[in-house]
Amino acid sequence: MARSAQRPGDGAGGTDARPRVLLVEDEQELATLVAGVLHGAGYAVDLAGDGQRGLHLGLTHHYEVIVVDRGLPVVDGLEVLRAWRRCGVGTPVLVLTARSAVADRVEGLDAGAEDYLGKPFDLSELLARLRALRRRGQPDAAAEALALPGGRRLDLASRTVEGTDGAVVALSGRECALLALLAGRPEQVFERQTLGERVFGDADPAIVDVYVHYLRRKLGRSVVRTVRGVGYRLGGLR
Repeated sequence: MARSAQRPGDGAGGTDARPRVLLVEDEQELATLVAGVLHGAGYAVDLAGDGQRGLHLGLTHHYEVIVVDRGLPVVDGLEVLRAWRRCGVGTPVLVLTARSAVADRVEGLDAGAEDYLGKPFDLSELLARLRALRRRGQPDAAAEALALPGGRRLDLASRTVEGTDGAVVALSGRECALLALLAGRPEQVFERQTLGERVFGDADPAIVDVYVHYLRRKLGRSVVRTVRGVGYRLGGLR
């Protein structure tokens, strides 16, 4: 049965100005602890104890950020996340999990998560990551598109690379974020650790290699140039 630290919808009319967070976690002791810390940090928190309840709340209420456990009863956390994304829910999501392998984190990011935090975790780090997600979720109206080599452009709103010949290549959210960071400073060489922190929220740098591979597969091997011993920089496009 779902537990709610605050009734979903309270304050929706503007009486509660606190940022709202949805916490989907089936471990009651951990959920109570995290909810208390979030309250103390100034958040209004809704709790869900299984995937079905979390899915419903995420679809029917507005949140600034969502924290969801991967291993949930009734509906798996990643399935909940995929369902939110299919239904157009764009709220930044942080996935909690006891699985720490790179492949597991890549799966979570590909499902639509913005960040991934392994258990056990430090509560101060969780708060810092939520602050980063909230900043990341704020739209930048000034940056709608970025120029790319070869006369192409990266459309940040639609997450597509458009060519002068009319061809359009769709990117995932993380692919778009990685390419946008490189394109924003085309002459700069970025260390893998820096890209991991800036794009994937302090994820393992190995995930950067995976997403560089994805971009090269879609846009050609030269789109991201490897600088041996340092990291990556923007390259050309096929």
